[in-house]
Amino acid sequence: MPSSQATTHTEKASPDFQGFVPHDQLLNCIHCGLCTSSCPTYLVTGNENDSPRGRIHLMRGVEENRIELNERVRGHLDLCLDCRSCETACPSGVEYGQLIEKFRLSDRQKQLQETGKGLNWFERFFLRDLFPHRRKLERVLWPARLLQITNLDWLIEKTGLIKLLPMPLQRMQRMLPRLQRDQPKLPRTLPAKGTQKSRVGLFLGCVADVMFRHVHWACARVLQEAGCEVVVPTDQQCCGAMEYHTGQTESATHRALANVDAFGDQLVDVVLVNVAGCGAMLKEYTHLEKAGHANSEDVNRLNRFAGKVRDITEYLAELDLAPPQGELPIRVVYQDACHLKHAQQIDQAPRELLRKIPGLEIMEILEPNICCGAAGSYNLQQPEMSDELGNRKINHILEKSPDAIVSANAGCALQLMALLKQRGKNIPVFHPVELFDASQRKVPWEELRCR
Repeated sequence: MPSSQATTHTEKASPDFQGFVPHDQLLNCIHCGLCTSSCPTYLVTGNENDSPRGRIHLMRGVEENRIELNERVRGHLDLCLDCRSCETACPSGVEYGQLIEKFRLSDRQKQLQETGKGLNWFERFFLRDLFPHRRKLERVLWPARLLQITNLDWLIEKTGLIKLLPMPLQRMQRMLPRLQRDQPKLPRTLPAKGTQKSRVGLFLGCVADVMFRHVHWACARVLQEAGCEVVVPTDQQCCGAMEYHTGQTESATHRALANVDAFGDQLVDVVLVNVAGCGAMLKEYTHLEKAGHANSEDVNRLNRFAGKVRDITEYLAELDLAPPQGELPIRVVYQDACHLKHAQQIDQAPRELLRKIPGLEIMEILEPNICCGAAGSYNLQQPEMSDELGNRKINHILEKSPDAIVSANAGCALQLMALLKQRGKNIPVFHPVELFDASQRKVPWEELRCR
C-alpha cells in the first residue's frame, strides 16, 4: 500500500464522498499487483504511489475523505502517463484510464471554482489555442521550416541560445522533426481503383496533418488500391483529446459533435484514423456523455459515430489485402503505441500488414508494453520521466540495430525521432502503412530512407 510519507491523512471519516469519481468503480480494484510490472512510472521510481493500484488507493482515500488532496498527492496522479498498460494486465477489468481522467477533470474543475485558476500559460497558448488548429499550426511552423532550410536551428542549438526559452518551448524545438517540403492537401474525395467496394472517411487530426501529411497520402493511396473511395471532409476538426485531458470538456464535446456532423454528412461506411491517440479518443466519444455537456440526442449521435471508427491498420487487416510486390530488404522494430495496443486492443494488425511486405523482417524488443514517454503532451509537461522512459525504449530498440523503426502513432514517432537525433542516430521512423504503400509503388529502400 502507498506509504504514509506521500500523503497527509485527515482524522475525520465522513460517510459523504467527494464525488470526483463513482465510488463503486474504485472498489473494482482488488489490489493484486499484476499491474505494477506493466506500469512505466512504477518501474522507474519503485514507489507504490506511482503504480496503478497505488493511485487508485490515493483516489479512493481522497474520495472517502481519508486523504487530503494536496500537491504531493496530485504529483503522483499527474505523473501517470495514462498509457493504460495496466488495463491490459488487469484481471478484474478495471477501467483505470477512465478513473484517472475523471478524477483529474473533477479536481481541475473544483480548483477552478475555488481559486479561479484555470489553464497555465502553456496549456492556454499551445494545448488550447494552437495545437488543435491545424491551419493556425501550419502558419506558425513556417518560420521553423525556414530555420531548418537555412540551418539556423542547428546554430541556435549549438550556441546555447535555445536555453533562453522556457523549458516547454526548448523541448518543442528539439522535438520538431525535419519538416518535409510542402505537400498538397488531400482533396475532398479520392476515387477507388477498379471496382469500388466501400466508401471510407479519413480523419486528418491536427498535428498529424501538419507534420505527417505524407502518412495521410500513403493511407489514401493504399485505400484506393483496395477499392475504397476515400472521403476527406474539409470541416473536420481536432479529435478533442488535448482539450478533454486539460479539463475543457465542453470544448471537447463541441469538437466531437463537429466531427460527427462532418463525417455524418458524407455517408461513409467507416471513419479511419492513422494516429493511435486520436483513434482512442474518437472511439471513446461516448465518454463525453459522462462529462455532462451532451444531451440524449447528441449522445446517440456520438455512440453511432464511435462505432464507425477504425484504426487504419485494423481496417486493412479486415480487407485481407494481397501482398505488395516491391521488396524492402530491411530489418525493422515495430514499436507498440500504447493507445493502439492498450486503449484499442490492437497489436497484431500492424504486424500482419508489415509481414506482407517482401523482404521485410520484424524484430521484437524487450519491454514492448512499456510506454515510450510521449503520451500526448506528457513529454512537454513531465520532461524528466518522459526522457527516462524514452531512453529506456531507445536502448531496447538500438540493441536490435534496426534499419528503421515503425510506429502507428504520431506522438510516439516525434518522441523517438527526437531521442534518435539527440544521440546522433540516423534511423528513420515510419508508419506501417507508409512502408506498405512504398512496397506497392515499388519505391527502392535507398530512396525511401532519404524521404
